[in-house]
Amino acid sequence: MPILSSDIIELALAEDIGSGDITAALIPENQESEARIISQQKAVICGIDFVNAIYQHLDPKVVISWKVKDGDEIESNQVLGILKGNSRVLLTGERTALNFLQTLSSTATLTRRFVAQLRGTKAQLLDTRKTLPGLRLAQKYAVRCGGGKNHRLGLYDAFLIKENHISACGSITKAVLEARRTSYPVEVEVKNLSELQEAIAVHADIVMLDNFSLKQVQAAVELNAKSVKVEVSGGVNLDNIRAVAETGVDYISVGALTKTVVPIELSFLISPGSEVY
Repeated sequence: MPILSSDIIELALAEDIGSGDITAALIPENQESEARIISQQKAVICGIDFVNAIYQHLDPKVVISWKVKDGDEIESNQVLGILKGNSRVLLTGERTALNFLQTLSSTATLTRRFVAQLRGTKAQLLDTRKTLPGLRLAQKYAVRCGGGKNHRLGLYDAFLIKENHISACGSITKAVLEARRTSYPVEVEVKNLSELQEAIAVHADIVMLDNFSLKQVQAAVELNAKSVKVEVSGGVNLDNIRAVAETGVDYISVGALTKTVVPIELSFLISPGSEVY
């Protein structure tokens, strides 16, 4: 699955550089420098390919030596990568490069924290379609770096029959039977145990328990008796995900993995003793 394209890189650089980096132009045109990307907190790193692509686009002569790889856990004050090249280019790409690295690392870091709460249970952590526009594949890649699993990528690769679809189709049964005309996986969102029974009876592949209380989830798992796969969605956080997983559900989807982005803290520092040619 390609996680980045030249279009994303070009768009990100264009919105920052515009007609030109006037501040970087203060630096002698042929000056060369060395810069370091340094972490300011513990995190899970993700987005290295974006940084590489940004500088490859700006100037293929920039050399980046990475000390980590995507998915690695990093410590505070750790050197993650060293860049060598034209001083103007290094500074022009700095903010865009860090934006990608900080944002994707945020998703990977939060995912790793959720995954840690599931150890010893059979539940798998899933992401959702609540992603930043244009960065869905990248954020879903970050979820995988953090140890989570991807739900459907979009509206085209799996059915997720929700309340409005059911209403428009007439019933869960009618919607599922229509979906069965294709080979795509069929998941049905249910609001109560009655809808769960209907979804089981019509042989959905997965049922999503939407905003069920913990007691309701337990009752649904017992009623289901392993007939179909069970996913829980809505209201799940780091404080309660363990209890939800211990009910025996198969999947837990958490929109906050990609929707709530608090960028990790990174620094980009040009060394004072950088060599000038």
